[in-house]
Amino acid sequence: MTRNAEDTPPGGHKPVTELRPAGGTGSRSAGGPPRHELRTDELPPDLNQAILEAAKQVAVILKKHGHAFALAGSVAVYAHGGTGNLRHDADFCIRPEDADAVVATLEEAGLPVFTPPEDWLVKAKCLGQDIDLIFELAHRPVTTELLDRATELPVDSVQMPVLAPTDLVRALLAAFSEHHCDFGAVLPIARQLREMVDWQAVRDEYGDAPMPAAFLFLLERLEVIAPQGEER
Repeated sequence: MTRNAEDTPPGGHKPVTELRPAGGTGSRSAGGPPRHELRTDELPPDLNQAILEAAKQVAVILKKHGHAFALAGSVAVYAHGGTGNLRHDADFCIRPEDADAVVATLEEAGLPVFTPPEDWLVKAKCLGQDIDLIFELAHRPVTTELLDRATELPVDSVQMPVLAPTDLVRALLAAFSEHHCDFGAVLPIARQLREMVDWQAVRDEYGDAPMPAAFLFLLERLEVIAPQGEER
């Protein structure tokens, strides 16, 4: 999930340089052994499964401490029935006003948390996997209303709130621009989620913008979605 298409491809983030511990030089996670229950030497050999395990672990921590959140990105697509071909990290949406409390919770659980140069997310590590905690999605702050639209779904054995399919697609289309317009990365997701997405709502929000409009036209020509005015 991204905020600015000029910076990153849809569903991913540009490589972060000069990461700083969120807790400063005295971060509670620095210098001590991880305190989460699943040890890194127990990681499954499959990368997709490793990302799922990390997502589950973080969700359990956030749920235990009562934080409002929703799973996003490729793991959310998987939870909605998409393929298990996950990207390089697990994404969670949190409200901006909750960021400090979430950071404190993760550090208390023994996870290293970092503040990247971008001001719209924080990053963590869990079981060797990257975790992005996003508080701005599709150019807008994550809100209670967005999180309330999330659906409780199982991710393997763990129930967690998962971003609604329409909101997932909205975020992907918002990332398109003249500088980055990788339809090939988003097309499989649109195919997998097409029956669950409110395409008219997507059109109403982004249909007049050149790149989203071009992508919606491509979906029509490929018969992924019905033409304008003929939505199934």
